[in-house]
Amino acid sequence: MATGSEALDRIVTRLRGTSDPKRRYEYVLWLARKLAPFPEELRQDVFKVRGCVSQVYVVAQLVEGRLHWQGDSDAQITKGLLALLIEGLEGLSPSEAAAIDAAFLADTGLQASLTPSRANGFLNILKAMQAQARGLEPAA
Repeated sequence: MATGSEALDRIVTRLRGTSDPKRRYEYVLWLARKLAPFPEELRQDVFKVRGCVSQVYVVAQLVEGRLHWQGDSDAQITKGLLALLIEGLEGLSPSEAAAIDAAFLADTGLQASLTPSRANGFLNILKAMQAQARGLEPAA
């Protein structure tokens, strides 16, 4: 299933390519470790993802029509899920990011290993990122 993001397609293919839930988790934790440090001044309520048990912050910036993301979470698995979405949506236009179908989340195979609250949080992070992308869409 094509998501509309080459990077996201590569991540989904990689996750789908392993049947071992432990290896999927290890990949998500590896993504968490790769995430750039998050500036303290961006830990504001406006950038906080609603509906997550963990503290999750995500910030979009539009540079020359392309989205660039920063984010952080106080929980490693959630931080990895955030990192997966940041990597997947990095460099897209606002309309491309807003058009991503959340159905790809099921294709990752992660739902089987995530608690319902984490799976819901994953979706809430995506929705928050898409809302920010829509907010940065240039006026027609």
